[in-house]
Amino acid sequence: MSICDWPAGERPRERLLTQGAAALSDAELLAIFLRVGTPGKSAVDLARELLAQFDGSLAHLAHASPDNLARQPGMGPAKSAQLAAVLELARRALAEEIRARDLLTSPAAVRDWLRLQLAALPHEVFCALWLDSQNRLIAFEELFRGSLAQTSVYPREVVKRALACNAAAAVFAHNHPSGAAEASRADEMLTQSLKQALALVDVKVLDHFVVAGQVTPLSFAERGLL
Repeated sequence: MSICDWPAGERPRERLLTQGAAALSDAELLAIFLRVGTPGKSAVDLARELLAQFDGSLAHLAHASPDNLARQPGMGPAKSAQLAAVLELARRALAEEIRARDLLTSPAAVRDWLRLQLAALPHEVFCALWLDSQNRLIAFEELFRGSLAQTSVYPREVVKRALACNAAAAVFAHNHPSGAAEASRADEMLTQSLKQALALVDVKVLDHFVVAGQVTPLSFAERGLL
């Protein structure tokens, strides 16, 4: 059955207009983007199938290559390009939000942005958000990249980048491709090493996030691990 034949109160677009976007499921939001289905399948059916191709994860979908997206039923080159543009707009909008204010006043935006950047990567990366004296974002950098399971981080190189960016503070983030958003003992030891090294050049470590899958990124500061 076409979505046009559904009761008005059940159609995704009408529900979005009356209840707000937050009331819709991931598949319903994606269906609004797809607009139309294929013979025998509604746009919602296609959206569910598309999400299933990426482990049911919006983050994995967000990091899919345009070529991969274009091969999915209901997509094609035009829609894959449009979806890539929408996702990049989301990243840039969140980046603008965290650049415009004290980073510590926008923890939800920081978490959302880090998830869009890191959650679906197949390899581990270690990144830094360099901040000025008002905790505003100067730059975001991927400092180290590793294998599926681990990466090597060198405090000396981190200090060099902090000085090059003229940073007054830092927030670190790394991802766990395994999907477990928990801090390992090695993560805790690394954070303390970086904190001590950066203290020598008057750069404060404000937080360290572990990003994994669809769960809320873990904050070292909130866990009392700093």
